[in-house]
Amino acid sequence: MNYARFLTAVSAARKPSPIRMLTELQMRSPPTLISLAGGSPNPNTFPFESASITVTNGQTVTFDAATMKRALQYSPSSGIPELLTWMKNLQKDLHNPPTAAYTPEKGQMDMCVTTGSQEGLCKVFEMLVNPGDNVLLDAPTYSGTLAALQPLGCNLINVPSDQHGIIPTALKEVLSRWDPSEVHEPGSTAPRLLYTIPNGGNPTGASMTAQRKKDVYELARQYDMLIIEDDPYYFLQFDKQPWTPTFLSMDVDGRIIRTDSFSKILSSGLRIGFVTGPKPLVERVVLHIQASTMHTSTFTQLMVSQLLHSWGREGFLQHIDRVIEFYRKQRDAMITSADRWLKDVAEWHAPSAGMFLWIKLKGISDTQKLIMEKALEKEVLLVPGGVFMINSNEACPYIRAAFSLSSPEQMDEGFRRLSSLIKESL
Repeated sequence: MNYARFLTAVSAARKPSPIRMLTELQMRSPPTLISLAGGSPNPNTFPFESASITVTNGQTVTFDAATMKRALQYSPSSGIPELLTWMKNLQKDLHNPPTAAYTPEKGQMDMCVTTGSQEGLCKVFEMLVNPGDNVLLDAPTYSGTLAALQPLGCNLINVPSDQHGIIPTALKEVLSRWDPSEVHEPGSTAPRLLYTIPNGGNPTGASMTAQRKKDVYELARQYDMLIIEDDPYYFLQFDKQPWTPTFLSMDVDGRIIRTDSFSKILSSGLRIGFVTGPKPLVERVVLHIQASTMHTSTFTQLMVSQLLHSWGREGFLQHIDRVIEFYRKQRDAMITSADRWLKDVAEWHAPSAGMFLWIKLKGISDTQKLIMEKALEKEVLLVPGGVFMINSNEACPYIRAAFSLSSPEQMDEGFRRLSSLIKESL
């Protein structure tokens, strides 16, 4: 893979931070090394001495004085070594990526920690997207993705999708505007990037089938595109494992950049995410981290790392099973309430992953005013579908309802109020 052809001029111009390199070198050096180089503050001046954090199963994560000093200090921009090692092993166990054994030039799998997967996405987009580029994505899509992409001045091209994600024949039709034999020619406008949320998509709840992923990946090979596999709901798949293979698991070329998040399964406030992908591209993301956030909080990384190491892989997956069971029940409760109150005025598909129900209202062409004005008066809050569209001014008959926080009773009452409101508006 010629990764240089995918980089923006800004990303290609990034150089390693000499200070960051010295700091990380010092961390790997023997204690006999005398360093007069780093500008790290002296931890003896920090007011925090120790901490003990209780886990729901009664375990504790303990920071003694020495660990606390480390937790409050600078750390490597790519992530603390023990957390990265644990996560790399998990990725290999779950996805068995072909690239794990490749050389860096061929796209060897690498990984870095980011401050939530949103930071990873933003840095990946800024690494790959130039003004005027054609970027493919299945809209409606996550509003944070649109917020990150639109200021970059690219042309966002919608690939039609349904409850099973991107429709491969529709993607092929979109790509037919370009000749695959000319994608490497100077001045070619062929898309170099496809973005998708493959499981429990936000806002639609759509999940791609294995066959669709294979078909999409083959089209990416044909047109030499990178695929951003944004998968924050991977661990919220309601069906029993084994789950549908990921794009990463079928990546024989080193063309998948995957973002994962602990926000939905451990804590959203800890801000721990991961970028997994070809080493030459992950290194570019790390260079950007060096120049911006420097690194994700050492404290939260150590906190999560200690928990994961105490759980082990099986303990982690047992926790995932408990999380899945909770959200499955929440999903089922929302579907029951939707069946009770909305079946005459709306339509939907039950999601097999994620946190959202994507609802199309019958007889209403645009939900913006209905939701943002009238629904608020009825004291029920949802999200109008237009905010997830490439053109937010386009009329949209959809709304997004989240089943993550509300109780079954609140969902039922909310849908009762929504039903009444829809009927009044028809």
